Amino acid sequence: MLSEFLSPDRAGAARPLWLLAEASLEPWLAEQPPAVQAWVRQNGFRAERSRVLPLPSAAGGVSGAVVGLGPLLSLDQLTIWHAAGLPAKLGPGAYALAEPLPVHAATQFALGWQLGSYRYARYRSPAAVPSESAQLVAPQGADVAYAMLAAAACTHARDWINSPANDFGPAELADAAAQLALRFDAECQITVGDDLRAAGYPLVYEVGKASVRQPRLIDLRAGAANAPRVTIVGKGVCFDSGGLDLKPSAAMLLMKKDMGGAACALALAEMLLAGGASIRLRVLIPAVENAVGGRAFRPGDVLRSRKGCTVEIGNTDAEGRLILADALAAAEEDDPALLIDLATLTGAARVALGPELPAVYSQPESLAEQLRDVGQRECDPVWPMPLWAGYEDDLASKLADCNNVSSSTFAGSIIGALFLRKFVSPARNWLHVDLYGWNAKDRPGRPVGAEAQCVRALYQLIRHRYG
Repeated sequence: MLSEFLSPDRAGAARPLWLLAEASLEPWLAEQPPAVQAWVRQNGFRAERSRVLPLPSAAGGVSGAVVGLGPLLSLDQLTIWHAAGLPAKLGPGAYALAEPLPVHAATQFALGWQLGSYRYARYRSPAAVPSESAQLVAPQGADVAYAMLAAAACTHARDWINSPANDFGPAELADAAAQLALRFDAECQITVGDDLRAAGYPLVYEVGKASVRQPRLIDLRAGAANAPRVTIVGKGVCFDSGGLDLKPSAAMLLMKKDMGGAACALALAEMLLAGGASIRLRVLIPAVENAVGGRAFRPGDVLRSRKGCTVEIGNTDAEGRLILADALAAAEEDDPALLIDLATLTGAARVALGPELPAVYSQPESLAEQLRDVGQRECDPVWPMPLWAGYEDDLASKLADCNNVSSSTFAGSIIGALFLRKFVSPARNWLHVDLYGWNAKDRPGRPVGAEAQCVRALYQLIRHRYG
């Protein structure tokens, strides 16, 4: 549940919130009463980043607070993470920024406040969940509508990724897409189980057929037929055991999040639909559970894809690229102006860039550079990686048109991207994002758990290109 901002007419009754960089602390202190100066100095407040110091009132309560921004050189550099820790650190009560921020910084502050209010409490007893939290008067000049839109979509993605696999499988993922379609009067077709073969999604069927929870292909469409076509594909592996190439138990612990690409794809779709983007939107999500059973596909199998090319299975734990291949082939049939796929595809991307920095591949290369620039401004980062053609031969097979993995242990994220490229037209504007979808450590506004990565950056990129 998002916390609504208080209306600006409540600012006079709210406690002031001062945002202070290290360099601005002393000039600010010089303008304060001696009691405030003494309190700040006695508490050793030096405007360190994320440090919050409540200011006492004459009656013994809280009159306001100062927030450290660290070595920030300009308020134009303020990001969502400067604000995200405040709802938890400030006690219950109404707060208002003591001084206005530049417009972009004000929007970032508003969004950070909302993202920092996130809690996943579905399985917690009511007594374990704080009932009250700090409230914020809408920052002057902020695009509050955008902040609420982005926070709502990212909250949904976080909730879906955080949900354990026993309560969020392929059927529940399909239900989430259907609810989104219903909300925005969009079309949503869901193909289930054996019907996938007749509908031309053989790889989706093969990957998901071993599970008692039937695989699905989700196909959501919205927008004017003559508008620019933007298609988003999301990897929806709702749990990944590794298949017959079974993962070790430690590697399986987080595999409820292997549908993070699908969650981010639906969150991006939500933003585009709610934001009124002038596009013909299509979302394709293959939703499966990669399970172990008598019907599981095997190492050494040769499978035919929707595109018609055959794939030798070198490893059943590289299943995400298989289901994406069918979805990308289906996306190509619509000739979209922009094709995007989002996937928790490889551990190799995390080895290269860590959990916070999704790897992005594109054709042309300038697309990834544009997304990086947008992501930097929106505090939703990505890092461009090369589609290095020299590694194409690593996907060769003696039995089939290609293998789904390389025999080499090198360049795993690039190999995954090169495999997907086989199912995308060379002339297509295409972005492939290899993301983690998870916060590996606790930080203000970023608790250990699900994270919606690339959603806001992609939204801004699409709106910039197509309106």
